[in-house]
Amino acid sequence: MGKCITVLLADDHDVVCKGFRMLLDAEKGIEVIAAARNGREAVDLAKKFRPDVVVMDIGMPLLNGFEATRQIFKAVPMTKILILSAHSDLEYVEKVMALGACGYLLKQSSAGFLKKAILEVYSGKIVFSPALSKSLEKQNAMVLNSRGTLKKKNIRLSPREAEALQLIAEGKANKEIASELGISIKTVEKHRQHLMEKLNIHDTAGLTRYAIFAGIIESSTHFTTG
Repeated sequence: MGKCITVLLADDHDVVCKGFRMLLDAEKGIEVIAAARNGREAVDLAKKFRPDVVVMDIGMPLLNGFEATRQIFKAVPMTKILILSAHSDLEYVEKVMALGACGYLLKQSSAGFLKKAILEVYSGKIVFSPALSKSLEKQNAMVLNSRGTLKKKNIRLSPREAEALQLIAEGKANKEIASELGISIKTVEKHRQHLMEKLNIHDTAGLTRYAIFAGIIESSTHFTTG
């Protein structure tokens, strides 16, 4: 698959961390480069190693997963953050996604599911455990912008803007979107820029999160096992 995806594990439960490290180390294309036992160490190791993906617990000492996510996203914005937590509260999910996380898995997820999630997150997709994905689709009255602000779903998009947003959130390239909508690439770029300005969102990942929470698309993961 080409480049090896580097992963930082952050979990204060030694047995959990060692177990997932052993399982991931056995996977081709994934390399666990470090493990952190608290949130502050996670931030320091992320800054030092600049991993492709951080697998982050929420309930950690010294610095919880929320604040660690915020600090890592600010210091190493290219690093993808995947939450792996025992907490299934949707408020937790919405909060970390607003802070910049790219996915949220429950700890009972299988090792195979975690591996798939790491690959999906690395490729720029948003991933949830199936149970969380279903709950989020039901509770989509609130949406998130890239600055982490909850706001009511009261922004009106034109039919063409909604079409463009869905295709962007599905990971289509500008050329593909242009072909699908029968417009020029330059017009696609204008739609993308207008959407970011209108929604106060500044990157494609933010547009994808918005589309999921607004119910425009389902979670980017289509896994059914966990």
